[in-house]
Amino acid sequence: MTVPLVADRALREELVAGVQRLDALGLNRGSTGNVSVRGRAGGGCWITPTGMGAEGLTADDLVWLGDDGTQRGAWQPSSEAPFHRAIYAARADLQAIVHVHSTHATALACLRRPLPAFHYMVAVAGGDSVPCTPYHLFGTEALSQAVAQAFADRRACLMANHGLVAAGASLAQAIQVTLEIEALCEAYLNALAVGEPVLLTREQMAAVIERFRSYGQARAAPSTSAGP
Repeated sequence: MTVPLVADRALREELVAGVQRLDALGLNRGSTGNVSVRGRAGGGCWITPTGMGAEGLTADDLVWLGDDGTQRGAWQPSSEAPFHRAIYAARADLQAIVHVHSTHATALACLRRPLPAFHYMVAVAGGDSVPCTPYHLFGTEALSQAVAQAFADRRACLMANHGLVAAGASLAQAIQVTLEIEALCEAYLNALAVGEPVLLTREQMAAVIERFRSYGQARAAPSTSAGP
């Protein structure tokens, strides 16, 4: 296996910047959480090392994980590497994965409650809810399989008594999904303090998801033809 050290330098630096941004925003603290991105050459991923926080992290500290489980680097990969590999194996469209112990998502996960369709922006995770997986010990095959199952048709899930996992077609998108779900968890917990929020129906959420397919896309260029 050839590790694309040179070709992926910019990608690794982007990953480090993402880790530091999550730390600066308070979504992770110390060595909690982990981030990975697929390699540019296809197959395998770069992942943060275990037990190492954002402060002082460099591109050279990241660990390469091959699809076959082989690894290269000066450090051991994150203890949550199994669920990163499981998600990538299940979803070819996802290019980056973010795991955080953010305050509100973790609080909801500790209640072992999914994030339901109380607000239309829940659709940012790809469906009408953000599921919460059963509790499993961190770093285990049982946890990785539960997370991969939750990601069958979603871009985020909560892990019971643990935290949040989010993914995207790019690292920027994965971080954006993370930020949105954390904010939604805060709003949902605030609503629960007053009562049970009224949930949107599956049909209403399906309409949102359909609208999201073209949301933010550039308009077609005007025609230069003089004819009808």
